[in-house]
Amino acid sequence: MRRRAFLGAAGAGVAVLSSPAIAQGRVEWRMVTAWPKDMPGLGTGAERFARRVGELTGGRLVIRVHPAGDLVAPLQGFDAVANGTAEMSHGCAYHHTEKSKAFPFFTAVPFGLSADEHISWLRHGGGQRLWDELAEPFGVRPILCGATGARLAGWFQKEIKKPDDLKGLKIRSSGFGALVLERMGAKTVPMPAVEIAAAFQSKAIDAADGLGPAADIGLELHKAARFYYWPGVNEPSVAVELLVSKAKFDALPADVRAIVEGVAAAESAEMTAEINFRSGPALQALTGQNGTQLRQMPRDVLIAQANAAGQLMRNLVEDADPQVKKIAQVYLAQRRDLIGWSKLAELGFAGARDLKYNYP
Repeated sequence: MRRRAFLGAAGAGVAVLSSPAIAQGRVEWRMVTAWPKDMPGLGTGAERFARRVGELTGGRLVIRVHPAGDLVAPLQGFDAVANGTAEMSHGCAYHHTEKSKAFPFFTAVPFGLSADEHISWLRHGGGQRLWDELAEPFGVRPILCGATGARLAGWFQKEIKKPDDLKGLKIRSSGFGALVLERMGAKTVPMPAVEIAAAFQSKAIDAADGLGPAADIGLELHKAARFYYWPGVNEPSVAVELLVSKAKFDALPADVRAIVEGVAAAESAEMTAEINFRSGPALQALTGQNGTQLRQMPRDVLIAQANAAGQLMRNLVEDADPQVKKIAQVYLAQRRDLIGWSKLAELGFAGARDLKYNYP
């Protein structure tokens, strides 16, 4: 996927605004996204969700997808839904940290939960109820609608050998991950994905957390930075938030509401599957013909990041805002419970599979 294909999506929704009215008895909604239309996993996931809702409702609910920058600015989905510019947004909860410092808990936490663990917390550990309570005063309802799965640390224009190498670097990052990097002396710059390559070229940034090998190739980040570091501890997995106008959602027929929720739940697995499927070949292309230098982040840097993340979490547990404090406490309690099982099961299997043995 070429970057020009992403950027060419900006005008894709213009014709929609002048299309004929939807037939009587049908509802047409606008969904703004934080992604270019064809971005693997994220942009394609938004399109897939909208298409499947239309199919399963027999066209009773038609969702028009407006890619990043079409109807509103890429990171303005929350305000667009809250003020009625759109009925839905497809993005990440940490894009609206200014509403509450607790929102990033529902996207990604440094050294926090994996994609599967995050879903467990939301569905069985009380996380969804806390998310609903956080969003309710704004008249919006959040629904999980995808996850990237495991991430890499991102793109750097110079090698990172020790924690001090991060000091003074201008890094594109968001949410709690950005706060951790700032504690380590970096300067963070939030920006939508489509702006990353240009920001590298203009020297506005020296590094950026990527979105995954397939998306990063499309954005041509490999042309802007040589070093691609792993693992992605600042954003272990990024959860995608479908934000819906609560009043308009509640006004839908019960079966249509159930379809929206069911398709979003299915997309939570589908998106991860697509990204995993595309990531292997994309990574091979990056490290082969494109000459990207794949590097493991040094152990001392990871430990320093973990310590900075731990201090951030302690501060949130002691926060003056009782809602922030409560969410932090519940999240960390779930993390302690979930890690033990994941270490035994997932890491145990990964370690066994990495042994040397005779296998085709």
